[in-house]
Amino acid sequence: MIQFQCDYNEGAHPEIMKRLLETNMEQTVGYGMDPYCAQAKEAIKTACQSADADIHFLVGGTQANTTVIASILRPYQGVICADTGHINVHETGAIEHTGHKVIALPNKEGKISARQIEETIKSHLSEGEPEHLVQPAMVYISYPTEIGTIYTKKELTDISAVCHKYDIPLFLDGARLGYGLTSEAADITLPELSSLVDVFYIGGTKVGALFGEAVVINNPKLKKGFRYHIKQQGGMLAKGRLLGIQFLTLFTDNLYFKISEHANKLAMEIRKAFETKGCPTLVDSPTNQQFPILTNEMMKKLGEKYIYSLWQKIDDDHTAVRFCTSWATSEQNVKQLIEDISNL
Repeated sequence: MIQFQCDYNEGAHPEIMKRLLETNMEQTVGYGMDPYCAQAKEAIKTACQSADADIHFLVGGTQANTTVIASILRPYQGVICADTGHINVHETGAIEHTGHKVIALPNKEGKISARQIEETIKSHLSEGEPEHLVQPAMVYISYPTEIGTIYTKKELTDISAVCHKYDIPLFLDGARLGYGLTSEAADITLPELSSLVDVFYIGGTKVGALFGEAVVINNPKLKKGFRYHIKQQGGMLAKGRLLGIQFLTLFTDNLYFKISEHANKLAMEIRKAFETKGCPTLVDSPTNQQFPILTNEMMKKLGEKYIYSLWQKIDDDHTAVRFCTSWATSEQNVKQLIEDISNL
């Protein structure tokens, strides 16, 4: 079976495995205080053009989300996000477990708007006794979103302006950041994105690393004591150099973006094959996640050779599914898939 159900089926990019093996028997201090983590932090600062940013390496996306959000919010505060947002639908209530409510807003193509955010904040402030309600005090967005769509520079700029207007932090989940920034539809660069958000993370787990995410904190108010939160939330790795080596490799010679472009290129080829066959898409995703709507017969036939994700039931005869490419997806497997799609 050929697997297209997610973008973390494989291990790590060969260059990362090579560097991990080369440094395997070296002795370094732990918990991210080693030379490799220091070099990786500088490489990321350079890529973001943010010399004053604090960089922290965490073991995974859920730990990154819970740690960032719990470190910022007071006990009576909540975080605004799209109702399709990862923290709302796919983290087993991890945010609520830290004592903070997720304030979910209706999405449009996976996104929320600056207007929605401002209306939510104004609604809270207009209450006669707002202290009886959870206070919206932070905004969470994903780039790309859970359905592969991306925010435009204007949309991000408008959201950032609203957050600054009401003095609440903007947090961007970048679990698939590479796939978003290298999309042909993207109109924003990493430095521009970094300048618009208070804190974000660069996903490694889904973009070439064995595991790990790099949290980038731009807002000075959010920096103090963050390592305490990492430890408390279970996101700190004792052998921290394993994270530093991976991100240093990813941010050497533009590797992170090269492998992201590879995934997007193959995703577009898969999309074109389904469109040529007459299959509509659930959403216009310009990144590595594609959502064709298939008949039951098509699903059964493709299911004989491929593993993909069931996404949304359309009617009794049609279902939207997800085919997901990654940095490691082989051109040969995509070529075979395209041939099988044409023969449906």
